Amino acid sequence: HVQLVESGGGSVQAGGSLRLSCAASGYTYNRNCMAWFRQAPGKEREGVAAIMILGATTYYADSVKGRFTISRDNGKNTLTLQMNRLEPEDTAKYYCAAEGAGEKICIGGYCCRFGYWGQGTQVTVS
Repeated sequence: HVQLVESGGGSVQAGGSLRLSCAASGYTYNRNCMAWFRQAPGKEREGVAAIMILGATTYYADSVKGRFTISRDNGKNTLTLQMNRLEPEDTAKYYCAAEGAGEKICIGGYCCRFGYWGQGTQVTVS
């Protein structure tokens, strides 16, 4: 079992920045692929960014490339999403996900199977 808890969401003005964090606990072995997703009411879930925990290789959706940065702190088992130049279209609930026995999802051309999800943190851009 892996537990993921997101934090850092809030309300910001367009053009502003926000940093989201994801704390991972439990059995995190073999969870090298981690990612951020987002979903707005009435819209499909969208993969935002993915990262290889060990190698730090990153992948981004075209909609956020150049504005968002995904990173990790392996020692603290945390995942971060730095969001800059936010737009109203970025408004959504953001979820942290980890590799596991679930559906294979591709982000920025790289595919991982995700089996663990956090409860999400709301980001609102006005």
